[in-house]
Amino acid sequence: MGFFSRIKKAAPAPAEEGGEEGYVELGAEPSMEKAKVVVRPYVIENFEHIKPILDVLREGHTIALINIKPLKDKDIVELKRAINKLKKTCDAIEGDIAGFGEDWIAAVPSFAKIHRGPKEETPAEKKEESPAEAPAGVTEVTEYGADEEKAPQ
Repeated sequence: MGFFSRIKKAAPAPAEEGGEEGYVELGAEPSMEKAKVVVRPYVIENFEHIKPILDVLREGHTIALINIKPLKDKDIVELKRAINKLKKTCDAIEGDIAGFGEDWIAAVPSFAKIHRGPKEETPAEKKEESPAEAPAGVTEVTEYGADEEKAPQ
């Protein structure tokens, strides 16, 4: 008995004509669970409370808004440790992290970027501003591109 004969006997016979062929029906809609982005608030009261935040950031479908006030009032060293851990995780997943206000941090996965506008000036900084400088809140934007190189002089 040859090699191919043994394989042919071991392989199942094709289904009879008219028999069910065993197709699997797949839905045409994408999974809604993976397609949705969740914006979720968190409160950090101690260092251990960052673990669920890190887990959802690694999954990549959650934007975390984190209230750091309880930990800030309790232990500033633990707060710095927690923020460093969040920063390292955001860097590893190519996400972004930024503070807004005194007590909140936003951490986003790689599909999102946090817009950072110009810093607001304190009243002391406004007094020091010279008349030649732009007024507060006005930002000069300069774009450099290939068109500038060809501009007539």
